[in-house]
Amino acid sequence: MSDVKRVVLAYSGGLDTSVILKWLQDTYKCEVVTFTADIGQGEELEPARKKAEQFGVKKEHIFIDDLREEFVRDFVFPMFRANALYEGVYLLGTSIARPLIAKRQIEIARELGADAVSHGATGKGNDQVRFELGYYALKPDIKVIAPWRIWDLNSRTKLLDYAQKHQIPIARDKFDEAPYSMDANLMHISYEGKALEDPWKEADTSMYRLTVNPEDAPDKPTYIEVEFSKGDAVAIDGVKMSPATLLTKLNELGGKNGIGRLDLVENRFVGMKSRGCYETPGGTILSAAHRGIESITLDRGAAHLKDELMPRYAELIYNGFWFSPEREALQALIDKTQERVTGVVRLKLYKGSVSVVGRKSPNSLYSQEYVTFEEDSVYDQRDAAGFIKLQALRLRLGAVAKGL
Repeated sequence: MSDVKRVVLAYSGGLDTSVILKWLQDTYKCEVVTFTADIGQGEELEPARKKAEQFGVKKEHIFIDDLREEFVRDFVFPMFRANALYEGVYLLGTSIARPLIAKRQIEIARELGADAVSHGATGKGNDQVRFELGYYALKPDIKVIAPWRIWDLNSRTKLLDYAQKHQIPIARDKFDEAPYSMDANLMHISYEGKALEDPWKEADTSMYRLTVNPEDAPDKPTYIEVEFSKGDAVAIDGVKMSPATLLTKLNELGGKNGIGRLDLVENRFVGMKSRGCYETPGGTILSAAHRGIESITLDRGAAHLKDELMPRYAELIYNGFWFSPEREALQALIDKTQERVTGVVRLKLYKGSVSVVGRKSPNSLYSQEYVTFEEDSVYDQRDAAGFIKLQALRLRLGAVAKGL
């Protein structure tokens, strides 16, 4: 333990990381650098600075960084170009934030000559894997301190006792047992544990913070238009926006219309099944919109190849392999397919649902001249007979071999 001189801690200022800050100081007798990422979690971050100062962290070693634009531009948008869904439904809101936090921690560690990094993820979850794979991919020789895997403060009661003993300021409401754990960023809010651990029991709808109940959403639908350029959303209703601003606006629109709630039992990378509830209003709209514009701009073969590769790509992100060579290789392929994914999608938002109701593009592959049911001069229907016979040849030969 004595070989750790300076550690960069991913620090929220909450109960867990506040205890970790003090524990690192006491256990390793080292200097602690705190890093707090603003990725749109919607919380006041200045209290984290004051707490860190109370425990002797130097002002120049307290980092509170606004990473919202980088988060959406360099992590969320590339993921949405792939239409990524883990196990068919989860939009990966927590998973995609972890590599960015890990990246910035390592940047700070390099800048300050720190020899270790630390996080507050538990030994039962996915986040420990995501953080640490990111650390090691970016700085192979970094030391990682994961307190939850090594200390004896293995209950909420022990954490609170430790906080009181060391005069760590804790909000009064933290002394009451929370009904669930929550993680928020600009992409989503996740809810897990405690009251949600029984997968048969319906979640209390009062839990949700971003969305109204779908049945309480407006009785009149909301129509919006989302413009894309090379696979990325760039405008809503003709108004150009930065990536973070655009996602914030979609969250607002989706929230008002009750869009983006999900109750899921997922397979964690560490092996167990976990029940979680998610709110992803803007991401749900963006996912539908992106598929809508791809439907008229992507070649069939490219589109189907993407759909075949997507589960693998989504699993890589879920499991923490954002910085892996295979994810980067898949990203290069995906980005190549997006070169002509440009145009506008019109969507209908209504009581928890989002529907694509219009799409147009200067690069559209849709030809009304070919698909019309009226008379045309471009498609000879007699050609289909030979096409079908050639497709059926192996089936016919197989049937003959069976004596049919």
